[in-house]
Amino acid sequence: MSAVLRTPFVRAEGDSFALGYQHGQARAADLRAFLDDGLCRLNRILPEPVSLAELRPTIDAYLAEITAATPDLAEEIRGLATGANIDPYEAALLQLRREILGYQKIPTAGDCTTYALAGAEPVLAQTVDLNGNLDDQISVLEIVRAGTSRRVLVLSFGGLLGYLGLNSDGLAVGLNLVLGGQWHPGVPPYLAIRHLLDNAGTVEEAVRVLRKLPLASSRNIVLCDKDTAAYVEVLDSDFRVEYSLNTAHTNHFLHPDLAPRDEINVFARNSSVRRLEQCRSRLATVPADPEDHFAVLSAPPINVTDNGDIRRERTVAAVVLCPGRGRLYLRPGDPAAHATEIFTLSQEQR
Repeated sequence: MSAVLRTPFVRAEGDSFALGYQHGQARAADLRAFLDDGLCRLNRILPEPVSLAELRPTIDAYLAEITAATPDLAEEIRGLATGANIDPYEAALLQLRREILGYQKIPTAGDCTTYALAGAEPVLAQTVDLNGNLDDQISVLEIVRAGTSRRVLVLSFGGLLGYLGLNSDGLAVGLNLVLGGQWHPGVPPYLAIRHLLDNAGTVEEAVRVLRKLPLASSRNIVLCDKDTAAYVEVLDSDFRVEYSLNTAHTNHFLHPDLAPRDEINVFARNSSVRRLEQCRSRLATVPADPEDHFAVLSAPPINVTDNGDIRRERTVAAVVLCPGRGRLYLRPGDPAAHATEIFTLSQEQR
């Protein structure tokens, strides 16, 4: 295993604009380079190239929904642009990149595998499978928002305000891509997860907050606190929630009400089923130590290795969230090849 990588860490404190400004200022050079790399690598993945000018009407439509539903995050995006000295449309595009990519029914070896265990030491663990070779865009953000005692620790990729994470109330949130329905202007699920962490302290509260959001695309959200684990499958305006003490999810719909509308292709479904079965079998015996969770996440078929194709999803990180401890354990890149980094909510906020 290699030496510990030094993943960029940004602690941002203040009002919404200040949070974005500090994030943008700290990551300015990297965000500029990412945007200049085929428009945050969109043009290395999409079948036809796009330009920022072409995308402006689409971005405007999404921003209108984001501003209406989550005004604090809209202001934070504005701060990100100013702090990084990038165009406001570029700052918004960084949040919308996955929505712009949309989904295609093409063979793939994998996507995120997620599981959660409630209890005295709750844990949410998952691989992060993305295309675009985004290993080099990883950072961790600690969000200290003015006017609230709640603090948030999130994993970010390329300027995202949120992707997955935990908060000081003991809530952890993860996600899986599921495919179906109509993707349309709304709140991107990555921003929705940050909104949950900002505004909910328990699984039950998170479900209530999530139901109020006009989500832009299909997704599964995994939630965990000391009392409950749950998955929330979202397809168009339909939400299905399953509560338990532990849960696992990959990339096909599990709820019988939504499964018939699944758009996953047969190759990807086979991978998703294999990863789910492997995950469930390992959960029967896995101990509570984060390194033991990483052993599960680092092994095939859950860990999807690089085949050299930037268009193909692969594991670009693995994360173990321990919300009761306020700790985010991270293995960036291939989790089988890198050592664990530990990020903790600042002690004065615990």
